[in-house]
Amino acid sequence: MNFNKKLAVAVSGAVLLMAGQFALADSTTDIVDALVAKGVLTEEEGKLISKGHDSKKKADGTVGFKNGFKINSGDGKSNFAVSGRIQADYRYFDTPENSSNGSTASTAADTFAVRRAYIGAKGTFRNFINYEATVDGAGSSAYLKYFWLETAFSDLVKVRFGQFKPMFGLEQNTSSRFIDMTERDWAASMAIGVTKGVMVHGSPRAGVNYALYANNGSQATSYLADASQQSEETLNSGDGKQLGANLRVNIAEIVGNKEAIMHLGGSVATENDASRGAISSAAFRTNARGTTFFTTQASLFPQSMDLTKTGLEGIGAFGPMKLQAEYAKMSFKDTGLDASNHKDINAWYVNASYMLTGETYASSYKNGVMERMSPKADYLGLGSAGWGAWEIGVRYSRFDARDFDTNTTAVNGSTTLSSNDVNSYTAGIKWITDPNTRFMLNYVYTDFNKDISGISSGVTTSGVPLHNHEKAVNVRAQFDF
Repeated sequence: MNFNKKLAVAVSGAVLLMAGQFALADSTTDIVDALVAKGVLTEEEGKLISKGHDSKKKADGTVGFKNGFKINSGDGKSNFAVSGRIQADYRYFDTPENSSNGSTASTAADTFAVRRAYIGAKGTFRNFINYEATVDGAGSSAYLKYFWLETAFSDLVKVRFGQFKPMFGLEQNTSSRFIDMTERDWAASMAIGVTKGVMVHGSPRAGVNYALYANNGSQATSYLADASQQSEETLNSGDGKQLGANLRVNIAEIVGNKEAIMHLGGSVATENDASRGAISSAAFRTNARGTTFFTTQASLFPQSMDLTKTGLEGIGAFGPMKLQAEYAKMSFKDTGLDASNHKDINAWYVNASYMLTGETYASSYKNGVMERMSPKADYLGLGSAGWGAWEIGVRYSRFDARDFDTNTTAVNGSTTLSSNDVNSYTAGIKWITDPNTRFMLNYVYTDFNKDISGISSGVTTSGVPLHNHEKAVNVRAQFDF
């Protein structure tokens, strides 16, 4: 080997080893192959340089981006990822304003809003410990949304402690990044949201997922999802915990069909002494995040009351077509003076979706929920050969709280009319430009089935025109990593 060739080999090796510092594995391989093809390096020399690069890469680990920034250790047993999301919304409503006092708080105001703004970190340590810490900064003040630590003994048994979302309900456990419409349905509102507790969960085999959990339960001002996420147990009187279980199976995965989803699941959770003197209401808004049309009051029940939540869920999908449905029920039972005082709230929805650009839903289904959809061809700006993924969908939703009388002060806390029997119809179109970016447009029509004037705590409702429906348009621009 002459001096120039030796110099070329030495310089090439040094450059490629430095490239290993930045995990440029693909570029390194291409350069080595090119030098071998041109005769600058022999095959043996090329293999030697590649081996040195691979050894250096393995020792140092890698840094990369795939739907998020991720650092992997050299031994492959630990990783750390930075994640975030931003959801910028615009909401328009046709509901009447309160012309009497100039306030629109008891109806629905047109608004630009930042629905969610998350930044967080999650990862795995030595293939045994999983963790996450995520902050939401979309509100008036940032707060800790998720903070949990998990011991993963195996895929069969994982034990999670901290502040997280227990497995209850399909749409509530689907990330807001990947739900079908801009807002979740009433059935998801009745599920269990973020709370503090412990959960044992796992997958005993492909297509089967389970969870058993205990948490603080209804601690703040509502029985609905996420109400207790920042609360701890503060009362000794009736400090029982909420206990729950979830089971999901995907028959298509069990039989080895990778083109389809045949998902069935069920959830149940029970909580003794749910009122504990701290609960004020369960208030429901329209699926467009508009009018508050129904509210219960703590005075409706005595201090001793049990709460049971149940849910059923299903997904049927083949290729670019998907049908998703969910049912949820909250049952309130007086365990004190009036054992016959037992009231239910029911909600359910059916959602049909179709990928116009041919992507398959089975490719975005994982561990019992829908996850990230990747277009066949990303849209990369003007002149792009790809147009991203396009989806259309429709949803029918039903809310039934007819066990509650909406014309008495005992229920509403006012004489204002509200509705306990509501139907909602949503049509939507979604443009997924790339796996991390999407734009959504929803039209939502809500039929209250009676004239209402809107209700809102602390706001006078005199002078609010009666109305029996709400028409709304929701727009969202979203990016996540």
